[in-house]
Amino acid sequence: MTVSLVEAYATLARRVLAGPARLGRTRLVAIDGPSGAGKSAFTARLADALAGLPDGGRPPVVHTDDLLDGWDDQFTFWTRLEERVLTPLRDGRPGSYRRYSWVRRAFLPREVPVPVAPVLLLEGVSAARAAIRPELTLSVQVTAPEPVRLRRALDRDGAHLLAELRRWHAGEKAHFAADRTADAVDLVVDGAPTLPHDRDHYYVRRPAPAGAPGPAVGPAAAAGRRSGPTAGSGSPGGSR
Repeated sequence: MTVSLVEAYATLARRVLAGPARLGRTRLVAIDGPSGAGKSAFTARLADALAGLPDGGRPPVVHTDDLLDGWDDQFTFWTRLEERVLTPLRDGRPGSYRRYSWVRRAFLPREVPVPVAPVLLLEGVSAARAAIRPELTLSVQVTAPEPVRLRRALDRDGAHLLAELRRWHAGEKAHFAADRTADAVDLVVDGAPTLPHDRDHYYVRRPAPAGAPGPAVGPAAAAGRRSGPTAGSGSPGGSR
């Protein structure tokens, strides 16, 4: 029997702040999972919880969709993220990036600043990939059944993108299998829960696969860890 647990965002926020900073002075939290699973909603609520803590503050959020150079840049955007955001923060310097417009099909000219902050939330497909795991304070995978995710995407962007979305979902599936994301993350969240709960303040945690690190953050978790777009814009992760 599978048992899911309802947990408070505020509790998770306190765990993050109590965890070690591994990307320079920043606690990097990666929210990963397939498109349409509910990553954006989870990220926004965790940001709200961090902002509500007496010793917290609203963290900057970087959505990987904003760094993609279109549909064909599904995973190869990482070099851009590394050079513009992660490397400066690792060195204690602020980063920046240019946001991709899924409407104009081009990067916008204005630089988006990423300050050196106690916490940075990185949301998007492959955000918790193996290359960054040693520097994560917390890794999360948000999941939902494939039919639910596809329906959300089609409701958001329209049926004309069905072929692109199916190709995108196939790429995600191959990446997560090769990366072993579900086995490596600290926390697996149900992005389409049926369990009644206050969604603004609580999330539903799914049991981690056997041998996975579990939901703790901090040095113990590290020791056990294995080594945006608007509706209709055509972004693959708008109902992230």
